[in-house]
Amino acid sequence: MSAGIYAQGLGSDFERLQPELKEYFSLEPGSGHYGVGQGIFDIAGCPQPWLRPLLRLSTEERAFFPEYGTQIPFRVENHAHLDPFGRPSLTTRRELDFPGQRRVFENTTSLLPAGLVDYLGRHRRIVTDLAPSVEADGTLRAISQHSRLFLGRWRLRLPVALDAKAYARQWWDRDSGQHRIQVKVIHPQLGVILLYAGGFDYELHRYPSAEAAAHGVPSSLPSSVQPSRWEVRS
Repeated sequence: MSAGIYAQGLGSDFERLQPELKEYFSLEPGSGHYGVGQGIFDIAGCPQPWLRPLLRLSTEERAFFPEYGTQIPFRVENHAHLDPFGRPSLTTRRELDFPGQRRVFENTTSLLPAGLVDYLGRHRRIVTDLAPSVEADGTLRAISQHSRLFLGRWRLRLPVALDAKAYARQWWDRDSGQHRIQVKVIHPQLGVILLYAGGFDYELHRYPSAEAAAHGVPSSLPSSVQPSRWEVRS
């Protein structure tokens, strides 16, 4: 099995994942392939109506979205690469098609000596530590923790009372023959501020020959998923 960032981050526990999850999380820089998933979120968005106008102000950051609905079509792309600082990384772009509005949610997960770190949004200003684990049935769980913001030269670590945590679970559902995912972002004062859950089909594609990534260049990332800026700090 190839050594993607989750294989390295989980160590020997990676072998305990369901085979379909091992394949999903095995993308590595320079493989010449990227992953594409398409499916339906049974539910997605912010469940608190009073909070949605505030989240609307942050939509250009591509880290949150203010809509809330059911049966939302979505598409996800996974690209394994080395970031500009040489760190093994996985960049993910999600497109959610709410009625009359497409929202984009993007992030890069990088492997650092201390573990996996998640950089959220188009400017990668929101940073969290990511703690993945494998359950007895081969399901992957991940919890984000210790959030901080990078605003110019300032590094602002959020206090525990203000630090929202994301709780994610992903597994292969044998009955439907699909990948399933559930994510909740819970703020200690406000409760659930974002959630999405649903199923999707997933397959690997070769990069177009015009892309450097098609020729095994591990630092290559297509322009369509490049963030507006990279952040070296953690």
